[in-house]
Amino acid sequence: MVRPVLAGIVGLLLLTGCAGRFPADPEGTLDRVEGGVLRVGVSAHSPWTEVAPDGAPTGLEVDLVTEFAESLDADVEWTASGEEDLMAQLDRSELDLVIGGLTAASPWAEHSALTYPYTTVPGADGAPQAHVMAAPMGENAFLVALETFLLEHKDVQP
Repeated sequence: MVRPVLAGIVGLLLLTGCAGRFPADPEGTLDRVEGGVLRVGVSAHSPWTEVAPDGAPTGLEVDLVTEFAESLDADVEWTASGEEDLMAQLDRSELDLVIGGLTAASPWAEHSALTYPYTTVPGADGAPQAHVMAAPMGENAFLVALETFLLEHKDVQP
């Protein structure tokens, strides 16, 4: 009699733990962005990203992020700066995403969650470069949503 009751309690506890979104975002990034604002840091790296003197971004990655935000019914708030400053803002949860021609070999991999490469193109030396975006570490639901979107738009070419 004790075993079935104990098994029932354990099962109930396991189901209760699965009630939330999986994977989870400890900071709630995806929940906040859906129907809200996607805060994106952008550094200039043509043709992936360009920043006009007034701070308005353009480029291939800007178009991708804009479309991703639309898929979440979100507006985009752009912050233009250098990579170091943007990564610090990402680390402080002031940004949700950083773009700027980042590659999988980025030194920022230790400070952010780099997406799965959404395209690979020859670099200046002819070697293949896998292009990625940087998201906050641990915000796994947001990262999965972004990577799913990027996989559907794979192989963007300059």
